[in-house]
Amino acid sequence: MSATQAVSDEVLIARIAQGDRLAMQVLYGRHHVRVFRFGLRLVRNEQIAEDLISEVFLDVWRQAGKFEGRSAVSTWLLAITRFKALSALRKRKDAELDDETANAIEDTSDNPEVSVQKKDTSDALRKCLTSLSPEHREIVDLVYYHEKSVEEVAEIVGIPENTVKTRLFYARKKLADLLKAAGIERGWP
Repeated sequence: MSATQAVSDEVLIARIAQGDRLAMQVLYGRHHVRVFRFGLRLVRNEQIAEDLISEVFLDVWRQAGKFEGRSAVSTWLLAITRFKALSALRKRKDAELDDETANAIEDTSDNPEVSVQKKDTSDALRKCLTSLSPEHREIVDLVYYHEKSVEEVAEIVGIPENTVKTRLFYARKKLADLLKAAGIERGWP
């Protein structure tokens, strides 16, 4: 393990607050993929998710001195990402589709290849996940893909822990029903 890897995220944040660019590079290297994936699941657009990475880490650079350590740095990063993603989605809803954008939208009607792919458990699971409400999808994403605790999810999303538990319960139930309808009896691979 190199000296760089041994430095905790909290120490990196303290160094970033003092203007340490190397610390910023290390933090970025550790977390940019996680931030991108979480952002992509929320906005469903790679370009916007790429833009989110820049915005999130720019905020980290500017706000590092305000980080109080009440949560893990990764939790703080995902909370910033969530805020930025929701703002981006609101802006996108306000924008009207022009002809070029409308023509670029992929035709998702089933063809024989798509029909075969749907039988694949992984594809079916992804499809079922997109059928969940945004609130349920977000909770499942944070718990299962980002391995966040109920407490951390509550902090990221800004809701009580019991609400996280309730949403997770109903999300699992809905996901199990959707997977069963897709022909997959066991909901979790």
